[in-house]
Amino acid sequence: MLDYKLLEALAMVVQEGGFDRASKVLFLTQSAVSQRVRHLEERVGQVLLSRTSPPLPTSAGLRLLKHYRQVKLLEEDLDGVLQPENDLPVTLCLGVNADSLEAWLLEAVRPFLEQGTGLIDLRVDDQEQTHRLLRDGEVVGCISTTEKPMQGCRSEYLGCMRYRLMATEDFARQWFPQGVNRETICRAPAVIYNRKDNLHYRLLTQVFGAPCEQIPAHFVPSSTKFLEFITTGLAYGMVEEHEGRNLPPSSPLVELAPGHQISERLYWHRWNLDSPLLDDLSNHLVRGAKLFLALI
Repeated sequence: MLDYKLLEALAMVVQEGGFDRASKVLFLTQSAVSQRVRHLEERVGQVLLSRTSPPLPTSAGLRLLKHYRQVKLLEEDLDGVLQPENDLPVTLCLGVNADSLEAWLLEAVRPFLEQGTGLIDLRVDDQEQTHRLLRDGEVVGCISTTEKPMQGCRSEYLGCMRYRLMATEDFARQWFPQGVNRETICRAPAVIYNRKDNLHYRLLTQVFGAPCEQIPAHFVPSSTKFLEFITTGLAYGMVEEHEGRNLPPSSPLVELAPGHQISERLYWHRWNLDSPLLDDLSNHLVRGAKLFLALI
């Protein structure tokens, strides 16, 4: 039988990024938190936490953390039913891509948040990477481009986000006077969200029929600043169609590769648990996404 006080110590060390911060959250000494983690490791006979900075869970630690978080969510749901007068908001961790967060996510879940029964802790990553967060048990649900649900989860189609290669008119005249070709692509500065983001290279492969060589690029992991790089003429890059439509008239953009686009089909993945709170959040999120996204 697992001792959930020991599991809680492990979870807090990972969540807070260290033993000292975990001790403050748990109202224990740092030594007591360290002892609890060590006792848990002795009990299961495996190292559960790498003593790095910040500490990171091992593969065995990830499996235990996933179990702990699932049980904790079910217990909090049950507390809300048995003791509604003492009901406190429950925090749900979600994995989301930056474009969904910027464009539609908060409006979709606003009715859920206004109920005051749940809080959200958003973990932002590329839409092709968020699935890992769910697999590792770091989040209860995620927005992903993966269609097939993993074991113990369920998925639902949300809709499609479309991206086109865009730049200001001045930028296009300066760097692409004869249009987009391999020579100009190797000289013009691009902007890419981060090194996990492959949308840009996927579109260039579509345009040229083969993978493109390394291109000069800024890496700007902020949706707002990413778009600002393009609208102020510092770079060209991939713009999601709803963001492009909502730009002010003072920031017009032109399409650099007409007829070419990347369509990202998005899916909502969540733990397959009998949790009314998670069900409620999921219903709002899926309904809101389908109102906003272009269905295909």
